Amino acid sequence: MQSACKETVVVIPGLWMNGIECTLFRHRLVNDHGFNTCQYAYRTVHEGITENVEKLSAYLKTIRSESIHLVGHSLGGVLALKYLMAEAAEHPVDFRIGRVVCLGSPLTGSRAARGFLRLPWGAEFLGQMIRENVLENAMTEYTGQYDVGVIAGSLGCGLGQLFGSLDRPHDGTVSVSETRLPGITDHMEVNLTHAGLLLSRYVVGQTTWFLRHGKFSSD
Repeated sequence: MQSACKETVVVIPGLWMNGIECTLFRHRLVNDHGFNTCQYAYRTVHEGITENVEKLSAYLKTIRSESIHLVGHSLGGVLALKYLMAEAAEHPVDFRIGRVVCLGSPLTGSRAARGFLRLPWGAEFLGQMIRENVLENAMTEYTGQYDVGVIAGSLGCGLGQLFGSLDRPHDGTVSVSETRLPGITDHMEVNLTHAGLLLSRYVVGQTTWFLRHGKFSSD
């Protein structure tokens, strides 16, 4: 039987994504920083938070690793925090969880999503996860026991601003203010777009620093 590795980073993609867009990010975590990584995929449109928390919980149990970190891009970060704060006793948080980093995650709501909702079939395209956890039950405070760091983009270029008037600064999809959740451990801004957060070697480096030290580097 294969022995367990020491540290694994589980990367969770955002709305409508299957994880391919996270390939370069994961490659750098492995080759530049020595992490083992796993790509988690979930149904962002047709399943809600209860089903997705249950499935993430079951998936984490299959990973042979001494420590597991979570990195979520956009809606993936929302799912990661909802998992940490889930109050279902039958699905307790895995004791091996280390730290969590959210990249451009609309933790307190999304004006872009609210604007998209006004379009014909907007609710169907956005799906249950967005409706239940960003539009209707957005978090007001993080109350989990695990360290959470948030990296927000501030280069305002993206399609999200077509659907709503985003507060500045924003990354073209999510406003920086929508990523500031009371109770998180650390927060930083970078001059990148929403998608650019996954393409930046600097963001990978800051993610790694937080996973290992519980704070972002000031360098």
